[in-house]
Amino acid sequence: MRTVEEMVEIAVPVRTAYNQWTQFKSFPRFMRVVKRVEQIRPTITRWIIGFGPIRREFETEIVEQRPDSHMAWRSLEGRSRHWGEVSFRPTASGGSTVTVRIQAGPPGGSHFLANNTGLTRRVLRHELARFKEFIEGLGEEGGAWRGVIRDGRVQPAEPEPPRCRVPTWPVG
Repeated sequence: MRTVEEMVEIAVPVRTAYNQWTQFKSFPRFMRVVKRVEQIRPTITRWIIGFGPIRREFETEIVEQRPDSHMAWRSLEGRSRHWGEVSFRPTASGGSTVTVRIQAGPPGGSHFLANNTGLTRRVLRHELARFKEFIEGLGEEGGAWRGVIRDGRVQPAEPEPPRCRVPTWPVG
């Protein structure tokens, strides 16, 4: 199994970067290799990607997701078998660091990612730079999905903590 990891610092808060990342349908607007993303269910997406004449279509399952922290997925089909994760960390300047790690394997045979880690690394680096340019240009996210996923299942929304009401006193 081969692992590719790339990181980018972005001048927007973690919440903004994370929220935009959850908007999969917008990926073709800033990623050159992503041709289309379709949300099948909250945890299942269908991707069409392409590099030059090569096209791949595959489905992924989001197996872990925690708002403003990370998201992990796995592919569901044989030819494009891979696992990945993206994490979001705050920087001292109030921006965020976005790190993407993709594992593909096994090497050999027809697995494109595992057999082309140098190309995969370059493509990932360029796509993250385009995400940075996109979200910094917007300055805010174009939507958000703030749900939690554990073991491939959407978790019930955690109740908001009760708000303490401060009594208001009549003025004079």
